[in-house]
Parts: sequence; structure tokens; C-alpha cells
Amino acid sequence: MPAELSLLPALPEVILALGALVLLMIGAFGGDKATPVVTGLSVALLVVAAAILIFAPAPGETFAGAFVLDPFARLMKVVTLIGSGVAIAMSVGYARAQKFERFEYPVLIVIATLGMMMMISANDLIALYLGLELQSLALYVVAAINRDSVRSTEAGLKYFVLGALSSGMLLYGASLVYGFTGQTSFAGIAAVLAESETSLGLVFGLVFLIAGLAFKVSAVPFHMWTPDVYEGAPTPVTAFFAAAPKVAAMTMFIRVVVGPFAPITADWQQIIAFIAIASMLLGAFAAIGQSNIKRLMAYSSIGHMGFALVGLAAGSEAGVQGVVIYLLIYMAMTLGAFACILSMRRRDAMVEDIGDLAGLSKTNPIMAFMLAMILFSLAGIPPLAGFFAKFYVFLAAIEANLYALAVIGVLASVVGAYYYLRIVKIMYFDEPAEGFEPMPIELRLVLGVSGAFVLLFAFIAGQVGEAAAMAARTFF
Repeated sequence: MPAELSLLPALPEVILALGALVLLMIGAFGGDKATPVVTGLSVALLVVAAAILIFAPAPGETFAGAFVLDPFARLMKVVTLIGSGVAIAMSVGYARAQKFERFEYPVLIVIATLGMMMMISANDLIALYLGLELQSLALYVVAAINRDSVRSTEAGLKYFVLGALSSGMLLYGASLVYGFTGQTSFAGIAAVLAESETSLGLVFGLVFLIAGLAFKVSAVPFHMWTPDVYEGAPTPVTAFFAAAPKVAAMTMFIRVVVGPFAPITADWQQIIAFIAIASMLLGAFAAIGQSNIKRLMAYSSIGHMGFALVGLAAGSEAGVQGVVIYLLIYMAMTLGAFACILSMRRRDAMVEDIGDLAGLSKTNPIMAFMLAMILFSLAGIPPLAGFFAKFYVFLAAIEANLYALAVIGVLASVVGAYYYLRIVKIMYFDEPAEGFEPMPIELRLVLGVSGAFVLLFAFIAGQVGEAAAMAARTFF
């Protein structure tokens, strides 16, 4: 069979697509009683897809070159699958306690993950848009999945309206790029740009394309939806939004600007440097006044995407390597933090106020210690994982002579450290509030693995760095 007709590079995606249809049937015929079975099988599907990528990948292109599986796509897909699988596992106890167990939830996450994997492997503007929309349509429903909650419905509606606007911008940018290059494939666009002068229309197309992508990673000034959606959506959904979709969108961002637009790096470098600075500063200052921990995590994620974009702005191999390392560490820290937020439960009611963590070190010392370590890591304090994440992206920026960007990044880190340390101070030095309910086993497991990763990252930094370097070499 000719290479371009072989579906082997897309085997994990085919399995997820067929699996999601089967799970939908099981749920539709089995009703609510089938929810635990569908949830378990959803996680199993994601594990199978990850196992194929790790142990039996089939690198190459398919769908006439629109879909590519290379070392970069392979690594980022495995990370995304882990994020989605953990998000489903973390939601089990919450859904049962809040009485919104529905079989549609894990199926929608599988479908969203399928869209993310399409985005990561997209090698063509049309394939990119297909993946993006498949992911987005599932996420709009997931945000509003708790129909009994006004906040959840409002979150879904806000995300849908702003998401549709961003998709329109992305599509308009893609059509301009196609109009001025006559190509939709990334290789074709790169070839045209390498041979001809850059036209004003093409730069406009690039700006709209970047605007659409910036919305997906919630970078300033396209971040408006993030705090409201994070606060309104059910907490396990927020945990999912903060992890896997962010990684997939950032991966797509890298592939789009470093691949087809490599010949005009100078044109997009300025735009991304501006977005990075704005995101870092807004993330640092807007979170200071927050009292709701999910809203604080929303501003924190905006800031962290700004730091990741610093590496991308460098436009070099070291920069891409830095971003990959940053995304790996960011996902581990975020899932750990949300495992703690999901454990903030008193007498069958969830609490989300930062003040509710008062004196946690007295009532639950292990959870307090783990959360403190994750918060220190998010602030970038050595020798924890978060320090290495920032170190790699700032180093790449300095090597690319973007000194101002690196300096602003370090200053934003210092400001951001204030609101992370404030939570640690509340946990360790304030008068103890009433203790939380015991932590479910799945959340203990996630927190334990995440905490160990954050604390012991220095010992595996070499291996992670090598994997990231191999992924980054794909483009250079």
C-alpha cells in the first residue's frame, strides 16, 4: 500500500474515534447504570492509544500529507493523552458527590482528545481547522455539562460565543494565507515564502491566524473567557481545561509558526513577544486580588502560557525545546494543584475560597505540604520543577538576544510569587478552619505522582531534556 494511503500513522486516532462511537452506544442503551463502565473504558481507550504511540509508533504522513506523525507529535500526544486520562479519573468522586454522573462526560473528553491529537499532527491548514473544531465543540458541551448549575451553563455559553469568534478569526487568517500563497499544506507555504517577498496581505493572514491560536492558549488579549469559564465550569472540567487542551493548543501554535512560517520568523517574532509580555504581566498582577482559587488558577494559567511563549518567541531549536519542557512540567503541576482543589469539600459541599485553606497544615499536613511544594514550583523556586521550566525558556530568549523579554519574564515571576506564597502563608500560619472530607484515592494518587515529579524533577531533568530536544529537532 502506498505510504500516503496507509492509515498506520493515524492508528491511535482511528481507535479513539471508533471507541468513542462504541462507548456512545453502550451509554445510550445502558442508561445511567452504564456510566461507570463507560468511564473505565474511556480511560482504557486513552491508555491503548498512548501505548501504541510509545511502543509501536508508525512515523510518517497520511491523508495526502495533511497528517504527520513525527517525534514532536508523538511526545506531545502522549502528554495530552495522560492529561485527558487523569482528568477523567479525577472526576469520578466529584461527579458522584455532586450527582451529575453522566456517561456523556467521559465520551466527550475522548472526542475532545481526538481533536487535540488531530491538531498536534496537522500538517495542513484544513486538517488544523478540523482538529480544532472537533476539540472545541466537545469542550463547549463539557463546560456546560452540569445542567442544574447556572454558573456552569453560563460558562459554556461564554466559551461557545468567544470560541466561535476565535474560530472565525483563525479561518479568515487561513483563507488569507491560502489566497496569497496558493497553498494549504505547511510544506507548500514554507516553500512559497522561502522564494518570494512577504506581502502585506500574508502578514495580515498571519496576524489573524496567531489571534485564533492565542485564544486557544488563552494568551492576552484573547484571555477574556478564561477566568469566567474556569470559575463557572465544574471543577474536574476546569482541571481538564487547564491541562490537556492547553498543551495541545500550544503544540499546534509551535507547529504553525515554526513550520510553514519559518522563512518569515522576524515578522511573527514581534507579535509573539508582545503577546508573551502581556500574558506574563496580566497573569502576575490580575491574580493578586483573587479570592476564588479557581479564578486564581485561571490567571496563573494565562501567566504560564506567557512564559511558554517566551521560548516560542526565540524561534530557535533551544526555544522549542524549552517550550516542550515547560508544557510537560506545567501539566504535572496543574493536575496536582487541581487534585487539591477537588479535595476542598466540607459536609458534601465544595468550597472554592482561598480562605478555606486556613490552617490546612494542622488538619491535613500531607496535603498542605504537597500543595505548598506545587505552589512553590508554580512560582519557579529552585530546585523544584517549575524553576527548570522557566530556566529553559529564559535561556532560549537570552540566546536569541531577546534580553528585554527575559528580564520582564523574571520580574513577572517575582510578582507572581506573591500570590502563590500567600496561599502557603494561609495554610501554615492562619488559624485552622474546619477540616476537609477525606481525600478520595484517585486524587491521592494524582497528588502523590504530581508532588513527586515536582520535588524530584532535578533527577530526571536530563532524560526529559533529551526527549524534548529530540522533539524540537523535528523542525530544525
